[in-house]
Amino acid sequence: MEQISLDAIDLALLAQLQQDTSVSNLALAEQVHVSPPTCLRRVRRLREAGWIERQVAILSVDRLASLAGHGLCAVVEVTLDRQDQAALEAFEAKVAPEDPVQQCYRVSPGPDFCLVVHTANMPAYLALTQRLFTSDANVRNVKAFFSVKRSKFGAALPLPG
Repeated sequence: MEQISLDAIDLALLAQLQQDTSVSNLALAEQVHVSPPTCLRRVRRLREAGWIERQVAILSVDRLASLAGHGLCAVVEVTLDRQDQAALEAFEAKVAPEDPVQQCYRVSPGPDFCLVVHTANMPAYLALTQRLFTSDANVRNVKAFFSVKRSKFGAALPLPG
């Protein structure tokens, strides 16, 4: 990936794209006060340089609930017996391919990891915990906090300027 430094226009593009990636190139160019070809070129460059990892749709949990139920959301703290680099990386590699594990953070102090987990129901959550935690001899402690309501959800990062 090419190393690029960001200027005020790049930061403005990133700020706008964090709010809505479905905006047209023409509208985005107007919002940041550049020409459409310049806008397109800069966004492509930001993507290729790795500043934009991916673009996703954020689904409405309330609307989806009528189709699939509310499901189960849990914030899970995991403490390992061994915290050497190999053990930490092995745990990350184990949880990363699991679709229900939507976020995984290595944290300090306290537990070694905090996970955000979404499953269809409690039996699905139980199956996941047996697969990821119960069968892993290095997992010492698991503590789950179950969400009763999502009051805020965001993915925008603070940008300078």
